Amino acid sequence: METLLNLLDSFGEIPNTSKQKLASLVNSKKFKKKEIIAKAGEIPENVYILKSGLVRSYFTDDKGKEYIRNFITKHRAAGALGSLILNKPSRFSYDCLSDCEVYFLNFKAFKKLAKEDKSIAYLYASVLEQIFLRLEAKVYDLSLLNGTERYLKLKKEIPDIENLTPLYHIASYLNITAVQLSRIRKEIYSK
Repeated sequence: METLLNLLDSFGEIPNTSKQKLASLVNSKKFKKKEIIAKAGEIPENVYILKSGLVRSYFTDDKGKEYIRNFITKHRAAGALGSLILNKPSRFSYDCLSDCEVYFLNFKAFKKLAKEDKSIAYLYASVLEQIFLRLEAKVYDLSLLNGTERYLKLKKEIPDIENLTPLYHIASYLNITAVQLSRIRKEIYSK
């Protein structure tokens, strides 16, 4: 729990009384590789913060093809946030690519606490800002960086990504084909 509280401090100073209120809502859980945290079509209840492991979020089209939206790493939020905010079924599924340990809390209880405690409301706003900035950066990357540049950026963020997930997942995340990824990797590693 101390790890989570230290992480929260990175968003700004939070009074101890507010931290204690928030800590009372937080639980932890372990998931095995391939376990699902949140499933498309369902309305989730919880938001998760990874203590360890790797999670992917993905969309599955009508033909069963998966599109990786994101890889979620240590100290990042996982879960269908849009679905939680709108209280509608999620369009995305979230599953563990490795054994994971997470902190989780009921989103409605968290929102209620944010309405009652100004420090928690500021924390919530700061977290949403960080999520927005990450999404904006991904849109920028997809718009302006080529496949090789996106791959190198991903490798910088998650150096051992190839050991954690199949290459076709990486290609999907980069919005390129598996063949393109193979060519990129061959070019990079042959130098």
